[in-house]
Amino acid sequence: MSQHHLKRLMLLRHAKAEFPFGVADHDRPLATRGTREAPSAGAWMMANGWIPDYILCSDALRARSTCAWVSSELGEKGPTPYQDSRVYGASATQLVSLINETPETVSTLLVLGHLPTVQEVAMALASVESEEEPVMELATRYPTLGLTLLETQKPWAELDGRDARVTGFVVPRP
Repeated sequence: MSQHHLKRLMLLRHAKAEFPFGVADHDRPLATRGTREAPSAGAWMMANGWIPDYILCSDALRARSTCAWVSSELGEKGPTPYQDSRVYGASATQLVSLINETPETVSTLLVLGHLPTVQEVAMALASVESEEEPVMELATRYPTLGLTLLETQKPWAELDGRDARVTGFVVPRP
């Protein structure tokens, strides 16, 4: 078996969104609180050295807005986010398939999406070597700006189930 480099995966739920009357779910904007809190996810990544070199983002407005705030905090270190309409409404299996498409040159991947999918993917990928406390936290509740941190030796294309070690779960709000 060939030796693969450690890969890091971050699963981020978008910041707090509004539920305006008559607006399609896909077009829901961030709430004032979401706009205020979203940059702290990027600030947390910078402060903790989890800087993505690839960002896969839902094309829903609230996810794109969260991504813009995160990217503003990452500055020059952050990659240009890739918006994929398939992330919005994806099942856990479909989202893992999108993660499988990630180029092997990517060492840290940020996926910015929605409930319940980000939570289901985190649970599906969590290996038996995962840290117990963050797994229990993310399984119990996955609030807005919930961020699961996973590590794996597997190639992105082979990531399937129980292949990544959950090392943390944070809600980086100010």
